[in-house]
Amino acid sequence: MKFATRAVIGTIWILTLAMIVVVWLAGRSLRRDLEHQTNAELLRHARIVREAIGTDTTRWQQRVRTIGQANQLRITLIDRDGTVVADSDIPNPGRTVIENHSDRPEVLAALRGEAGSARRHSETVGAEMYYVAIRGGPGVVRVATSLRQMNQTLRGSLRSVAWAALLALVVGSIIALLAVRSITNPLRGLASAARAIAAGNLPRFPRSGVREIDGLVVSLREMHSQLTDRFGDLRREQSETAALVGAMVEGVLATDATGAIVTANPAARDLLGYPDGQILPDLPTIFKSRDAQAVVHGVLAGESLSGEIALGDRMLLVHARPLTTGGAVLILYDLTEVRRLEAARRDFVANVSHELKTPLTSITGYSETLLGERPDEATTTRFLETIHANAQRMQHLVDDLLDLSRIESGGWEPHQETVAVASLAAEEWAVARDARGQDRMFEIDCPADLTGYADPEALRHVLGNLFDNAIRHTEPGGRIRFRAHPETDGLVIEISDDGTGILTEHLPRIFERFYRVDASRSRAEGGTGLGLAIVKHMVEAHGGSVEAQSELGVGTTIRCRFPDPPTGL
Repeated sequence: MKFATRAVIGTIWILTLAMIVVVWLAGRSLRRDLEHQTNAELLRHARIVREAIGTDTTRWQQRVRTIGQANQLRITLIDRDGTVVADSDIPNPGRTVIENHSDRPEVLAALRGEAGSARRHSETVGAEMYYVAIRGGPGVVRVATSLRQMNQTLRGSLRSVAWAALLALVVGSIIALLAVRSITNPLRGLASAARAIAAGNLPRFPRSGVREIDGLVVSLREMHSQLTDRFGDLRREQSETAALVGAMVEGVLATDATGAIVTANPAARDLLGYPDGQILPDLPTIFKSRDAQAVVHGVLAGESLSGEIALGDRMLLVHARPLTTGGAVLILYDLTEVRRLEAARRDFVANVSHELKTPLTSITGYSETLLGERPDEATTTRFLETIHANAQRMQHLVDDLLDLSRIESGGWEPHQETVAVASLAAEEWAVARDARGQDRMFEIDCPADLTGYADPEALRHVLGNLFDNAIRHTEPGGRIRFRAHPETDGLVIEISDDGTGILTEHLPRIFERFYRVDASRSRAEGGTGLGLAIVKHMVEAHGGSVEAQSELGVGTTIRCRFPDPPTGL
């Protein structure tokens, strides 16, 4: 049964019950009022009768009959023993058998000095009567009237009230129907709006004119607005999360309870070798190694595991965590570069140890000889020169290591300014030539007014290392050439020599620390193996680049590019 039908039927039942109660209460109230009015009227007549009958007992019958007929009342005079002395409705009470009235409640009340009243059926006159008695006459003066008229009046009034109640019931039912419709129609509109919200469509909110329903409409509209905002926030958060996961350098895999992959970011696809768009197999079939299989089966069984696994030539660190809803999340870290750097660090420590061991061995050996054997002055001088040379070599090595560490750690930044390239190159060549390059020829191919944007001290260090490197790999009498020229977006500096040259396979590694094409020759000539590494880092700190060209037996060219200053400087 619909709500409207139930509401209307319920309203009719309530109205019917209310009308019955109203009619019943109205009847009682009306009867009570009529009886009260009758009582007051009869009491007034009783007092009049008491005064009118006088003291002549022989005339009491005539007087009560006259007064009773004139007022349509029954008047009875009763002595103190309950005997009827006179009665307006009985011609000769003395000859008629009339029962004693001493037990009548109104008579008893009157004998006590009170105004007594009672309602009952009279056996004497055969009608329902209302009695009022007061003390007077022979003992009690009682006045009574028939309740027939009062009952007729009461029935007529109740009939009118009943018809009014029936009309009220009909009108109330119609109003209830209209009221229920005024509620149910907006409620149906609200239900339709709620279904539209649930379906993600634009809802249409009804207007009812009912304050409470309008309040509900306002609340539903606010809820829709808040849901729209929250869904927007959720979509934005999902988009941000997807962008964040997609931008992570770590691989992220998410699976359902069966092991099927439901999420894989680009980093994970790259690590696993699956291009974008290609369907990934289930998690247990991706990894082949035993360690990886153990991690996969463990996390799908609800365990949190971590471990390193091999995937081809890559080494991955896997953190696997189960999800409370079933499935798992795997985070893949590519440790390949970390392991390569660890190997490079071990090589670096070994190289530094090796580079320091040779001069330390020489210094230790020669110093022990000087302390133990006391050689002649010429031998002592030669030994001391050897010790000094090895100490300087160690000092150069330490200085280069400190410079390289400071540059790589970010502790050094170039303070760039405009520098005169030609004059600075001439100064650095003079220093290098005086040190060890007197028998090499030097050429400068550079406009005298050419300028560049660089840190002057860093540029001196770069040129000093490149000149020293060129001298060490160029035979006496060879030629070293410095050339500088502007390009579209910067300055290019080239240092060329016609020395021994480098094999092509060595070129990609000559800028690595301690890498030497001819290690024995480089050490013999005082090289530390760090010069080109320092050059590379210093040039790149300017935002530039370094490259090398070489041919075995022909010579080598090192080319450095320094960018122009930013616009506005």
